[in-house]
Parts: sequence; structure tokens; C-alpha cells
Amino acid sequence: MSSAVKFDRYFILRNYFMTELRKIRRALISVSDKTGVIELARELNGFDVKIISTGGTAKTLRENGIDVTEVSEITGFPEMMNGRVKTLHPKIHGAFLGLRDNAQHLEAMKTHQIEPIDLVVVNLYPFEQTIESEDVPLEEAIEQIDIGGPAMIRSASKNWRDVAVLTDARLYETVLEEMRETGGSLSLETRRRLATLAYTRTASYDLTISSYLAKQLSTEDLDFLEPFNPLGNLSFIETGAEEDEPDAELADYVSIELAKITDLRYGENPHQKAALYETGESGGIARAEQLHGKEMSFNNYLDAEAAWRIVSDFDELACAIIKHTNPSGVGTGENNEEAYRRALATDPVSAFGGIVAFNRTVDAQVAESVNEIFTEVVLAPEFDREALEIFKRKKNLRVLRVKKSTAEDALEYHTISGGMLVQNRDDLKITKEDLKIVTEKQPTEEQIRALLFAWKVCKHVKSNAIVFANEFQTVGVGAGQMNRVDSVRIAAMRAGRAELTLENSVLASDAFFPFRDNIDEAAKLGIAAIIQPGGSIKDDEVIQAANEHELAMVLTGARHFKH
Repeated sequence: MSSAVKFDRYFILRNYFMTELRKIRRALISVSDKTGVIELARELNGFDVKIISTGGTAKTLRENGIDVTEVSEITGFPEMMNGRVKTLHPKIHGAFLGLRDNAQHLEAMKTHQIEPIDLVVVNLYPFEQTIESEDVPLEEAIEQIDIGGPAMIRSASKNWRDVAVLTDARLYETVLEEMRETGGSLSLETRRRLATLAYTRTASYDLTISSYLAKQLSTEDLDFLEPFNPLGNLSFIETGAEEDEPDAELADYVSIELAKITDLRYGENPHQKAALYETGESGGIARAEQLHGKEMSFNNYLDAEAAWRIVSDFDELACAIIKHTNPSGVGTGENNEEAYRRALATDPVSAFGGIVAFNRTVDAQVAESVNEIFTEVVLAPEFDREALEIFKRKKNLRVLRVKKSTAEDALEYHTISGGMLVQNRDDLKITKEDLKIVTEKQPTEEQIRALLFAWKVCKHVKSNAIVFANEFQTVGVGAGQMNRVDSVRIAAMRAGRAELTLENSVLASDAFFPFRDNIDEAAKLGIAAIIQPGGSIKDDEVIQAANEHELAMVLTGARHFKH
């Protein structure tokens, strides 16, 4: 682009924004979370902005030397009913809603002595934080339902062409930067964006409340109500669970509040836009601390999540190497080096350009080993100083320090056209006591340890999933095939390519075997034992096949499909 074109474009944009600027003369500030509010108000004073406020916020601002007019001085009514009623008044909402270019609105405002308010800074009572405590009384939770705040946000946002609305302290500095550049004004585009965010906030807040109340109030409490479906002609969702369904039902309404952490270069492919958002859940990959390397990509985050999920399932020291969200190898050991070497041995070819995860502090010895091949990301709960220095030799290697997520009963969301699927995370763990031995041959203690190892890994492999393993490492992995026999063959092929023997190894299948052909195929490879969910109409045939081949087989009674 030539300098002349750039110059012309600058003046076009400048003229556009100058015509759409709104001077901020009066601001109403009423916040539950006082983070950054003193600095915001002080700088607004510097722009000669008159500040109106309520109760606790007004007190905080006055104590810090900021001139404030209380809402009660504007309305002529005191705050009452323990603060439940203070801003619900025409002189407040009229100041938000009055259109500045509408003669009738201006005349009404003049007649009733309503002065316009140009900026509304409101965050809501901490309802979400209050209900984090499981034993909080219902009455206490209800007292934290904000009424005036959402009403002000909605009124001001409706008139976004004239009024700016701030609902998040993280945006204070962004707004102040623009006011510094424009001499105390905000652009139409900024007001529009702020209004969009504000409505998102109130929608999320209301959904959180409705979800909470739906859990608190049983259907017996609401017998007098007719089934109500606010979504139109969709059938009413029954809340009673069948005997073969999970005990806990998901709420009829689920709220998701997302806050952008950063934009990403692109999504799965360069033509797709993408960004990283946080859900408020502490810990996990989204909130990992990047200690080194170039920026994370969309696919890096997906693979890092898959790697972290696997190693987090192991109580013992473990390492996982991931490629395209599937494990190319998983190993355990007395130390990181041993676990890494075992994971790498499963498929050293696929490990090239992979993601490596540890569930223990990474030391210098294993850092040297990881650096031997090209690795995209390495992640762990902590890194020794020497290990970090070793990784920094690789300019682009991304190093993530990850804290365990504290979320319990976390939900997973999968978008589909026109809707979203929601489920609990697959956190089911199987122990030795859960296994049902169904064959004539009994598994040895060593085989049981190997079977449980293989089962943990199989849970994280795309269906149809087959994992060959011993008690310390994966030997072959077959993932994402349209039939289970192909997964068996691919897992065996990978083991052969890595020159790993399948003799006396075990096999894990994420779902039941529909036919005995899988057992016949596996038996040719020399395996000693099988772990699978069971539940097929062909179970007897499959068990008979295992008996014929003198294999041990155990059932878990649970499957681990991963789509």
C-alpha cells in the first residue's frame, strides 16, 4: 500500500470516528467487585466527568478523595430495603434510555429534569462465587441475585449509540486509552462492542441463576406448575431418570461464560479464525503458563489437552507422547527418563513433531532426551531450572507449566448444527476389584497390572481403539478405525515397525467385541490377556474364542468411546 493511500485512509477513518465520537460527561459507577475502580474514577475525574454512585462504591470512592454524587441525591429517594431498591428510578433509567437525537425524548428529559448519563460502570452481585460453596443456604444465594445492576446494564446497552457500558474491570484500561486519544470521548464501534459484551454478561448471569434454582427446587416443589418450555414447540424435558441412566441429571439450562484470553493465528487450518477463551475453571491447559517458545496454535492446544488428560489419569510417574490427539506412546517408570524412553519406543516415527507430557517435575536428564528429536510442546506441572535452560536451546519449543484443574463434575461441550451436546467428563476409573474374569485361564498379577495400564491409555484413544501394552508401556496403538479388526492390525503393525514384541503382551479394547474375529486375530500375535467392557450379544462366542486360544479375559462393565 502506497504512503498516499495510507494517508487518505487515515483521514477517512479519522473523519468517520470523529463524527461518531461521544463525549463522556457523566458516569454512573456501581460495582460489587471494586478491582480497578479507584484508578478508573480518578482518571475520569481528570476528564471532568461527573461521577454518580451508590452505597458501598460511593463510600470507597470518597475515601480515596474522589468527588461523588450519590444516586439518592438524583432520585430524591433514599436507598431502601437493605439496598434492594436504589437505582430503579426514571431519573436513572431515563438518563440511560433517552435518545440524544430524538426531540420528544429530549423534551421529556428537560421537563422531568433528567440529565443524560454517558457511561455506566456496573458489575453484578457475586452470585456465581456465592454458589461455589455447596452448603450455602438458598436464602443467602438469593440475596446475591442482582436486580438493579442487570436492569441498568440492559437499559444503557439498549441505547449503545449514546451510552457506553462497562461490565468487566479488565476493559477499564482499554476504554481509558481511547479516551486519552480522543480527549475524553468514545467511538461508536467501542460503544457497540461494549454493549454486546454487556448483554452477554447479563444473559450468562441469568442462566447461572436459573440453572442453580433448577437444581435447588425439586419437581415436587413445583407440582403446581404445568410443564413449561420457553423454546417453543420442543417437547418438555422429563427430569426423572430411568434405572439404566446415570443417577445425576444435567440441568435443563446450562450457562457458559467465556472470556477471551487471546486471539490465535488461525484455527485448525489457516483459513479458519480462532481464539482461546477461559471458562473460569482454575488450572488446566487454557490457564497454563508458557515458559518458553513461540505462540501456541489451535492444534497445539488440542494436543496439549489430550496429553495432559492422559498423564493426569496416572497416580504413578508417567509420560505420554501425543500426535493429533492420540497417544503415539505412553510409559511409566522409576524416573522421567525411563518413562519417556518407554513412551518413545512405542512409535518413534510418529513422535516426531509431537507433544510430550509428564505428570512430575521435569529434570535435566529427560530434557536432554526430549531435545534429541523435534518436539512441538512439552508440558508438566513443574520444571527444574536446568531443564528449562536445556529446553530454551530450542528456540521454537513451547514449554508449558500446567496446574491441575480444580473443577469437579466438569462438563464437556460439543457444538452441532443448531445446538450443543453436553456431557460430564469421562473420569471413570477402573480398579482390580472392578474386573470380572470370564475365561478359564486366570490372569496373573503382572497381567492384571498390564491390563489396567492398557485400559487407562485406551480411554484416551479415538474409537475404535485398540491398545497393546505390558505393565510399563504401550507396545502398539490402533486408533480411529471404522472397524475394530483394522485397529488390531494397525496396532500390531506399529509394534512391528518399532521392533516391539507382542508376545505375552495384553490387549485393551475401548468397547465390546461384536465378533470373535478380533480375538482370533489377536491370538495370532501372541497376546496373553484381554480387557474389554463386555455387553455384546456375542459375548459367549467371544469368551469361547478366548478359551480356545487359552487367553485370559476380564470385563470392566464400562466402555470408553472417544469420538
